[in-house]
Amino acid sequence: MSTRFLFDFSVNKADNTIHIKREFAADLDLVWEAWTNPELLDLWWAPKPYRTQTKSMDFSEGGYWHYCMISPENEVHWCRADYQKVEPKKSFSGLDAFCDENGTVVQDIPRSLWNNVFAEKTNKATLVEITISYDSLSDLEKVVEMGFKEGFSMALENLDQYLETRCQ
Repeated sequence: MSTRFLFDFSVNKADNTIHIKREFAADLDLVWEAWTNPELLDLWWAPKPYRTQTKSMDFSEGGYWHYCMISPENEVHWCRADYQKVEPKKSFSGLDAFCDENGTVVQDIPRSLWNNVFAEKTNKATLVEITISYDSLSDLEKVVEMGFKEGFSMALENLDQYLETRCQ
């Protein structure tokens, strides 16, 4: 990750949220595509050494992304993101959850609401601001204890690498 680009990660226990601000060295069109195209998400979403494999994706309001993260030992962890609101090249929101292969949400792992806002900066960079909300403090703390910050930071570094190769 380039140190000249913003990366801010904070946890707010008072309102059960995680806030992330992250700049990427690419224009808005490319960053938006990387977040909304399943073929590109498969290239960067999972923290290494895991990989992502999309089963299906309907990136529209009411649609969802059903995917898995696969470990080097071929352990499969299924997930889904249910899109609630999509404003092309501006923002999208949705509920994120672990699920089974059929898309049935796992109830003992907290579900979260993601709000992602995209803004192009003047220096050929794009800022992505993410607010992730949980129903309770215990849900937030469970996700933090599971290593969310470390895993998501690694995934964002994967995205940096992908964008760097596309922008050369």
